[in-house]
Amino acid sequence: MNENVLLVLTNLPDRDSAQRMADALIESRTAACVNILAECSSVYRWQGKIETASEIPLLIKTTRAAYPRLEATLRAHHPYELPEIIAVSVETGFPGYLQWVAQETQMPENEGN
Repeated sequence: MNENVLLVLTNLPDRDSAQRMADALIESRTAACVNILAECSSVYRWQGKIETASEIPLLIKTTRAAYPRLEATLRAHHPYELPEIIAVSVETGFPGYLQWVAQETQMPENEGN
C-alpha cells in the first residue's frame, strides 16, 4: 500500500488560486487531501534572469493510479506556463491514513465510465 501513495508538491501565485486548485483536485477525486500552506518566497532562474516571487505551496496526497488525472487537472487549471509538479513516493505512513488516501482517490464506478 505505501508504495502507491504519493505526496505531490506545487506552488500557486496567490491564496485564491491555491483554494480553487485545491477544490478542483478534491472535487475530481484526484487528491484525498490538499494542504494550503502559508505564503513563501521562491527564488529561481527563469528565462535567463533570477526572479523572486511570493507563492502559496500545496501539499497534495494522492496515489500512483490517480496521478495521471491529478497532473492533467493541475496542468489544465495552473496559471503558470511551467508549473512545478513534483511527486514523491511515500515510503511509510500510518496504514489507516494511507488506505483512506487510496479510497478517496478512486473514481466511483458510475463516474469513471
